[in-house]
Amino acid sequence: MFEMDSRSLKGWGRGEKLDFIPFQGGYDEITPPYQMKPGKLRSSENFEVGIAGGYNRAVGYERFDGRTKPSSATYSIMSITISGSFSAGDSITGATSSATAEVLAVVTTTTPNYLALTKVVGTFVAENIQVSAVTQGVITLTPFSNAATTPLLNAAYNNLAADEYRSDIGAVTGSGNILGVVYYNDVAYAFRNNVGGTAANLYKSTTSGWTQVTLGEELTFTSGSTEPDEGDAIQGQTSSATATVARVVLTSGTFAGGDAAGKLILSGVSGTFNASELIDNTTDTATNVLTTTATNAAITLAPNGRYEFDIHNFGSQLGTRRIYGCDGVNRGFEFNGTVFVPIDTGMSVSVVGDKPSHVRVHKGHLFFSFGSSIQNSSLGFPYLWSAVFGASEIGLGDVVTSMITQPGSESGGALTITTRNTSFVLYGSTVSDFNLVKYREEIGGAAYTVQDMGMTVMLDDRGVTTLVAAQEFGNFTDATITSDIKNFINSKRNLAVASCIVREKNQYRLFFSDKSALYITFDNKRVTGIMPQSLTHSVTCCFSTEDSSGAEVILFGSGDGYVYQMEKGTSFDGENVNAFMVLHYIFSKSPQVMKNYKQCTLEVGGNGYAEFDFGYEINYGVLNTAQPSTTESNIVNFAVTRWDAFTWDSFYWDGKTLSPNRLRVKGSGENISLTIRTNSDSHESIKFTGAVLRYQQRRIKR
Repeated sequence: MFEMDSRSLKGWGRGEKLDFIPFQGGYDEITPPYQMKPGKLRSSENFEVGIAGGYNRAVGYERFDGRTKPSSATYSIMSITISGSFSAGDSITGATSSATAEVLAVVTTTTPNYLALTKVVGTFVAENIQVSAVTQGVITLTPFSNAATTPLLNAAYNNLAADEYRSDIGAVTGSGNILGVVYYNDVAYAFRNNVGGTAANLYKSTTSGWTQVTLGEELTFTSGSTEPDEGDAIQGQTSSATATVARVVLTSGTFAGGDAAGKLILSGVSGTFNASELIDNTTDTATNVLTTTATNAAITLAPNGRYEFDIHNFGSQLGTRRIYGCDGVNRGFEFNGTVFVPIDTGMSVSVVGDKPSHVRVHKGHLFFSFGSSIQNSSLGFPYLWSAVFGASEIGLGDVVTSMITQPGSESGGALTITTRNTSFVLYGSTVSDFNLVKYREEIGGAAYTVQDMGMTVMLDDRGVTTLVAAQEFGNFTDATITSDIKNFINSKRNLAVASCIVREKNQYRLFFSDKSALYITFDNKRVTGIMPQSLTHSVTCCFSTEDSSGAEVILFGSGDGYVYQMEKGTSFDGENVNAFMVLHYIFSKSPQVMKNYKQCTLEVGGNGYAEFDFGYEINYGVLNTAQPSTTESNIVNFAVTRWDAFTWDSFYWDGKTLSPNRLRVKGSGENISLTIRTNSDSHESIKFTGAVLRYQQRRIKR
């Protein structure tokens, strides 16, 4: 924060005043100018409302595949006497130590000369430095980490190091969009069509990049009398085929009664099991443990689904916490990172087929949606879908778009079910007391936009709303929390493709197919501001969770086949974060009064080096008012304001000082609008919390 000191008062004219403008409220395109709260924005991009107030430039995102993250990259400075030549991109080796590194930059304008390095492996000593086994120089001082001489150089070298690591990270193998991404047990899993687009494959992140997950095979059985354990080896009595049992899926009967039926998920299959053959458990030397009903079949996935996930533990051990998912074109499934289990619900093929679109675990039941109905498994048994054991189906009369459990403190832990036009609540705990109630007519949720933030937030046809607002307000427009940006919502509502929450920022994020997004910040269930974003990469799916350490992880899949991690780095995966905000016209509590503007002092904060441009516009920017002359020739035309009438100055922030902290303005008018702009791939996020305007009142406007 910057405050005026006694020296700032020198040279003041008679009647000069100060007006503090807190930056709060976010983007507002509806409220009339005289009713507008100071500090709101009439245009913005890639800024967000901070959880403690102010406007922050959006943090970057970066590609992800399990290898070292670009934002984790570091650099070192090696002083060197150059006898030959080095170039950025060279791989260097110490002739004595055999240490290696990658060259980011070669600096010969200083004494001594130095190399900026990254990916240092081993320890360099005083030795010759070679490129392709040829000596090009000798070390004069061993490398020091993060030893740039200025904040600007430090930011530049960190950025070059990030780019070096970024180039190692690959897309998920295949073609088309990322169909789904989930983070489980500190590993990311992603679905994408194969190269030919004929099937979908599952990949996991590793320290060497994306690795395909083998889905295994399934073998149906009946007349089971002795249950094999997971890991047991089995063999067909007539086929002599062998395999290892990865999972036993019981769908009816019991092994104790000798009438168990279901399927085995197999790995390491050798040969083909015959239909109707007896199976022996060779691990336990048990014979006739079950009878097959069909040959074993490889588990495959049809292409072009849209995956949705819920993670739950139906067992009592940590190892039984598993992913449950569906995609609208295949059977639902369970997955624990190794074993992939397709779940058969018995849904009629003549209706929509066994192809659920949405999934939720609620009150010990696994729920899937099929078109306009929801179905639940038996209590505590996600594989068991028999009405005899408590499975059921409920019709809603419209296509289900989401299912989400409400916090117990608000509605008894009920299940909220949305269609595009209606919201329902399912009360009760089992089929014996389930009670579906229509919660709100004509207010629903678009698919993949419904999130839990201690309250349910979703995109309706009239805008983003919450179940709390939908219930409290009788007027449909009042039920939305995006009424201030109605025009924006109307132009985007049919483009919504994904959403997520950001726990650390108390944000709901909504993504659109044109690479735009909305970030909505809450404070105790109250909206503190809404800000539009413009990303460089499209979002096709998104998943937000916490890792084992409690750190938040937000991943999104894109149309280019990459998975990206949000809230990481200083760029949009190596591209500039182009951010700007234009404040609504500030009247300083005296509309219709002309003022001479003299100075603006910004409150600025941050955690590292950043730069920004500052500009302003007087008296609505009208042509019959003398506007400041242009001082920057390369100005982006955003078409929402008169950028050619701005005075621009550029400043830097290194986390400690701003130079200068008092920004000169000059002009006369009823009001003033301030603009701040940043555009970089290497600068840290910067926060603007307010501005102090120095001005002199003149006369009432004629």
